[in-house]
Amino acid sequence: MTDENRSETANPGRRLSPHERERFTECVLPYLDAAHNLARYLLRDPHEAEEAVQEAFLRAVRHFDGFRGADGRAWLLSIVRNTCFTQLRRRRTGIEKVEFDEELHTPEGDVSGPEADLATTTTAESVREGLDRLAVEFREVLVLRELEGLSYKEIAHVAGVPIGTVMSRLARGRKQLLVALGTFAKEND
Repeated sequence: MTDENRSETANPGRRLSPHERERFTECVLPYLDAAHNLARYLLRDPHEAEEAVQEAFLRAVRHFDGFRGADGRAWLLSIVRNTCFTQLRRRRTGIEKVEFDEELHTPEGDVSGPEADLATTTTAESVREGLDRLAVEFREVLVLRELEGLSYKEIAHVAGVPIGTVMSRLARGRKQLLVALGTFAKEND
């Protein structure tokens, strides 16, 4: 993180009043996991994702007086998205890292045992690999829709694009994911 960024995020410039703190806790804080999930998929690095979420929360606190409405999830995720894209632009010249966190990406199921664990791990890994092969705009809408359960309208708000663009990116992203999953399966046969 550069000194310029540290000075910008180290001091949010304002404190929330007790009423604002309570409202922030109710409207924004419950979406910390969704924010982290989006950041992990966009940045593909758990440490950068943590930094992005921290910076996004500082920005959210700093600009909370401008928050109008009841949907803190879409508001927060749009801040996280913008923070992540800023980080992606800054690191374009660097090498991207991909790390798979089995606990985070493996769904819990009733079936257990070595074979079931292997199948679940292989499936989760192939989906993650497939998502990693997609362009960031397709990966973003798929994560928001399929993993975070946002509506098309909420995704449009978060991404700052029209609903038609969201629907188009979802359709194209799903097709590309199927192709990527097929390629991944062929590579591992």
